[in-house]
Amino acid sequence: MKVLFIGGTGNISLSVSRLAVERGFDLYLLNRGHLGVTVEGATTITADITQPEQVQAALGSRHFDVVVNWIAYVEPDIERDIALFGGRCGQYVFISSASAYQKPLTYPIITESTPLANPYWQYSRDKIRCEERLIQAYRREGFPITIVRPSHTYDTRFPIAVGNWASYVIPKRMLEGKPVVVQGDGTSLWTLTHAEDFAKGFVGLLGHPQAIGHAFHITSDFVLTWNQVYEQIGDALGVKPTLVHIPSRFIASVDPDTGAGLLGDKMWCAVFDNSKIKRFVPDYVASIPFHEGIRRTLAWFQAEDTRMHVPPEDDAQIERILTAYEKTGALR
Repeated sequence: MKVLFIGGTGNISLSVSRLAVERGFDLYLLNRGHLGVTVEGATTITADITQPEQVQAALGSRHFDVVVNWIAYVEPDIERDIALFGGRCGQYVFISSASAYQKPLTYPIITESTPLANPYWQYSRDKIRCEERLIQAYRREGFPITIVRPSHTYDTRFPIAVGNWASYVIPKRMLEGKPVVVQGDGTSLWTLTHAEDFAKGFVGLLGHPQAIGHAFHITSDFVLTWNQVYEQIGDALGVKPTLVHIPSRFIASVDPDTGAGLLGDKMWCAVFDNSKIKRFVPDYVASIPFHEGIRRTLAWFQAEDTRMHVPPEDDAQIERILTAYEKTGALR
């Protein structure tokens, strides 16, 4: 099976790329090559997806059984892909987001039929519009879509809520005895999924004829409170972290960019029913609990000193929130 990944070397997609090759897929990766990451056994096509003529020239007359776009975020991206891949792929997989699900929930368990509505986060609303356009293309033109909604999936990123998740800032602060910010009282329920687990469900959908026209989320069944998330990061580091609980709306008032992701996603409980992906991919099971997965993430960062470098602005962001909250007198 010939598969094209647009992207394919990121936090989630790298694990998927490796598993696809392991399972014998003829995998092509289309990207700009800026990350300097290669996948042994895959064919790299260097092109910028934002330049359709460049992509057309790079792909030539190739037809793919599956095309997956890991980096489509807004409706014009979808319009471009429909024009590029209509008639030249058997399945087009769009990476949406579980943050698109209704906020706040009217029913506590999230299924694929949970309504899509997010009044707080533009990122999520853009993903919803992308889904709507793809459903329209499927209904009107037979464009062969499958929609996948990852939730909080980690590997080479730290699954945190406040702070730069691509940075070593939270482990560094914990090791130095500095406080870290936890939104709310830290008791809301959250689901974390290791990228290698996600990959098992995702690869099972590629080329699956009955997946056409369907949407799926692929998450683990491991549910933690946010307090437990941070405590288990501390345990993996061998320290007891100092957690400072701050209301999400206050954080949003100080740091609107962080606040959008809190109000639009991480301040709410997120518990998923994974029965649909298990029906379509019967061998799918998430087997990496967070206390094990976070050790893998730490090992990846610690393997190279440059990965543990923390830009000053990452630390300053957290200090700014803490200082603003302290001025309210709430920490006294």
